[in-house]
Amino acid sequence: MAQKSQKAKPVKPTKKAMPQAKSPASKVKLPVRPPMIDTSTLEVATATRQDGKVTLVTREGLEVLKEELDLLENTKRKEIAGRIKEAVSYGDLSENSEYEEAKNEQAFVEGRIMVLTEQIKYAQIIDEKAAQAQTAKMMTVQLGNKVRIKALNGKNSGITFEYTIVGTTEADPLNEKISNESPVGISLLNCKVGEKVDVKAPLGVVTYQIMSII
Repeated sequence: MAQKSQKAKPVKPTKKAMPQAKSPASKVKLPVRPPMIDTSTLEVATATRQDGKVTLVTREGLEVLKEELDLLENTKRKEIAGRIKEAVSYGDLSENSEYEEAKNEQAFVEGRIMVLTEQIKYAQIIDEKAAQAQTAKMMTVQLGNKVRIKALNGKNSGITFEYTIVGTTEADPLNEKISNESPVGISLLNCKVGEKVDVKAPLGVVTYQIMSII
């Protein structure tokens, strides 16, 4: 008996994956990140929060926070408690404005105490000497530096400003202290003397030139 020849099974054609169209590189938007802070200019934090946030502050600024906390805890609290006690002694509290004012102030003071306590607990000292040393080495603006900049356009064009870059806790623009998270502070960090930086302002973009690191 002749053996029947086996029929070859048909091979199913494989589907070729269609190449996905790549979007032009020019359309890819990368997130804008703030400049990295040189951690060599910071001392070790006294404690670390779960979210990793710390209070960047100078030694002088930390002492100011401690003094305010001491005033609120040991003086203001007692004063307000005395005012509330006196207001209660007047009887009906429904129309007692002194009682309401004292309670509102008490709520503000207690809230401020909570904020100060946390800021001090998670304080990380800005080592100004280390910042100066790092600046001398890298010749770039660091947290804790005092910088002289000149406006090149806008209503302040030609005017020179001097700012010390500090943490948000100590920021006081009227006293020439700006935050490292402010538009000007972010723009200046890690830049060199002579460089020009563009800062977004309410009335448009202002260009500054770094004249010197003091």
